[in-house]
Amino acid sequence: MHGGLLSIMRDRYPHYQLPSTIPAMPTNPQIPDTSNLPDFLTDEQRAIITAGYEHSVITAVAGSGKTSTLAWRIRYLLEQGHDPDRMLVLMFNRSARVDFGRKLQEVCHQSGLALPEIRTYHAMGLRLYKRFVREGYLPGFSEKILSEQEISFQAWQLTRRLAPEDLADEIRRNKKDFVETATGFIDLVKTTLSPAEIVFEELGYSDKHRYLIDLFHSFEQWRKSQSRISYADMLYEPVMAIHQNPPLQRLVGNKMDLILVDEYQDTNEIQHLLLRYVAGDRARVTVVGDPDQTIYEFRGAKPEFILKRFSDEFESPLEQTLSYTFRYGHRVALVANHLICHNTGRKDVLCHSHPSTPDTAIHLHRVESDSDQVLQILKKQSHESLSATAILFRVWSQSVPIELKLLARQIPYRIDAGKGALFSREVQAITALLMVVTGKLGQLPDADRLELARLLLRFPHVGLKEPELENLAQFLAGFGEAWHERILAMDFDALAPMPARKLRKLGEVLGQLSGFKGPVAGLISVYAEHTDLYEGIRSLALTHESAEERIDTVQGFRQYLKGLDVDAEGALTHLKTLKQQAGENKEGGVLLSTIHRTKGLEWPVVIIPGLQEKYLPYSPRSHDDARAFLESERRLLYVAMTRTRETLHLISRPVSKRPHLDGDQGPSRFVEECCFELSEELGQHLDSDGRTASPIKLEAPLTPVSQRYAQREGVSLEGTTPATDDRQAPVWHSQRVSHAIFGAGSIVGEDESSFEVRFDNGDTLNFSKKSAHLYFTTLA
Repeated sequence: MHGGLLSIMRDRYPHYQLPSTIPAMPTNPQIPDTSNLPDFLTDEQRAIITAGYEHSVITAVAGSGKTSTLAWRIRYLLEQGHDPDRMLVLMFNRSARVDFGRKLQEVCHQSGLALPEIRTYHAMGLRLYKRFVREGYLPGFSEKILSEQEISFQAWQLTRRLAPEDLADEIRRNKKDFVETATGFIDLVKTTLSPAEIVFEELGYSDKHRYLIDLFHSFEQWRKSQSRISYADMLYEPVMAIHQNPPLQRLVGNKMDLILVDEYQDTNEIQHLLLRYVAGDRARVTVVGDPDQTIYEFRGAKPEFILKRFSDEFESPLEQTLSYTFRYGHRVALVANHLICHNTGRKDVLCHSHPSTPDTAIHLHRVESDSDQVLQILKKQSHESLSATAILFRVWSQSVPIELKLLARQIPYRIDAGKGALFSREVQAITALLMVVTGKLGQLPDADRLELARLLLRFPHVGLKEPELENLAQFLAGFGEAWHERILAMDFDALAPMPARKLRKLGEVLGQLSGFKGPVAGLISVYAEHTDLYEGIRSLALTHESAEERIDTVQGFRQYLKGLDVDAEGALTHLKTLKQQAGENKEGGVLLSTIHRTKGLEWPVVIIPGLQEKYLPYSPRSHDDARAFLESERRLLYVAMTRTRETLHLISRPVSKRPHLDGDQGPSRFVEECCFELSEELGQHLDSDGRTASPIKLEAPLTPVSQRYAQREGVSLEGTTPATDDRQAPVWHSQRVSHAIFGAGSIVGEDESSFEVRFDNGDTLNFSKKSAHLYFTTLA
């Protein structure tokens, strides 16, 4: 191992040691023979397939045919005489392993070649785990791997035992959220190899959730006392054993000649370290991925592994690219390139549409209502084509008004992960409120009234402990009317100050809204304001993101009801109809999903609503690194846009849209970065016979991205070119600006090096002019 790499390994992993002897590296026994390669392969693919015996890192854009390329690479190496038993192929998950195995069988069909084993990281980890048990380095474990249900049950038990008392009721009501948080925290500690305390701080959780640190250690004590392991432990335990025992480093390393790893942009710390140990100094490693598609940071993935760490720890790898996409046409490629080139943490690779790729249409809709525009798009499609359409959201709350309108128009749809707007706790709570103020309580059986009372007393939470809240709910359920009178008749002096104040407010606003005849959206607004609903939601939320998503669900539901222009009675009738329709089993239909769940998938038609500052980019937390956060959000939108094959619809706000009280902050800064008009104009020329004309005259201002793209297509461009990338006046020359964290504000002064902003929330802050472009955008 080279001195530089040895130093890096010892600094980062103090226990790392080299084996005393290194087996000789094999050499290619033959001169490269490309005669068996199919004609359809590109020059880039051929270069990767026939590359020499060395480390390599391959940047593969979305839809680049990397699976076929890697399969042909393996066949080529086998034909050169490499031993399949000394080749290891690592895939991201089981489905990827199955798909790649199928492709490798297809490529090597009738070749008579023995094929290497294809594994997932976890399968390799489990094999090592069992070996370490036999060698006496790890204690034995039950062959029955912990199921998700068993882990969730333990996480639930520990959450109830360790969480503070003021969260007890929230935990009982929202069991699923708290269990998912606990299990996710346990996994993240194990995948990042960071102490639980560090992981907690990096996640930005509030102090009331610090119990998660104790929960992790308690879970580990229970697991080990039962001699059980989880899916995450298949990597965690053997890697920690290798890390702490130099003899194991010699035992597992240098057994392979070649290792090939797919989806390396999704690699986390523990996977990277395992690869390092297994490769040792002998194996030549090829990693394939796309830094621009790193969107699983919440699982510990980081672009730095493929951008820097691999090159640091595997000496001078050959850098190769698969830059042609076979999925979408020039217009999508240009829009995606313009967007992602604003990121600095990436490889400088432009995605190009291959000549064989059909044209892909792009549409930018600048409208006031996402849901109305989605309906307009879907109305033009046939029933069959709906199943080939996906609507991709940044967060689930965006789907609420869209799903309800699909239900109302009887447009079939499917929801990824089984979520549904009508069954969210926020919508159910608002429905309960409407039942109370419209005087329909007397029509309900006692059990239903009890459930309504529980919902109402937790929307927002009135601050009572669970037994007290349950007693009050049962008391109210005994009456078929005038709940506000029962609440106001309580002895508030007998209660603690906070629940007394909240209950009095609840009783007063229910009395005020009793028999409310105005629009139902107004009723919801009055209730939210007088009960401090949104502050109540924020006070109990686990994270900033979960709080905002719950609030957005309320506001999205209110906006939908506002569009109906009905009173509370009419809203209840309408919701009853929608619930009946939602309960009907419908096959097919448009898919509703979040962007995070669509990695590796594609559809003929993709619709992306919410290109506004509120959602893309999403509102960052105050302690986030603004620059890193924006780069992560760009990658998310990049992944979403590159899921399409035939048509891409982007839905944003009008340019003149001003920030609004409902949180709508106007069009996303990403829309301007996409250079839509230029991408559309140039893409049309390249899709038509204009390709043969050079130079191409364009109306839209040229960009370096467009010029680089055209050059590779063999044409030159003619048009206006901005003097610099900063085509607009400095942000401090504008009257109104928006900060990535603090939101909208007004410029109130400047000097030679800084400027002052008074934000709409009342704060006045100074900012450096040097870094202003990273955090600010101008507002009309």
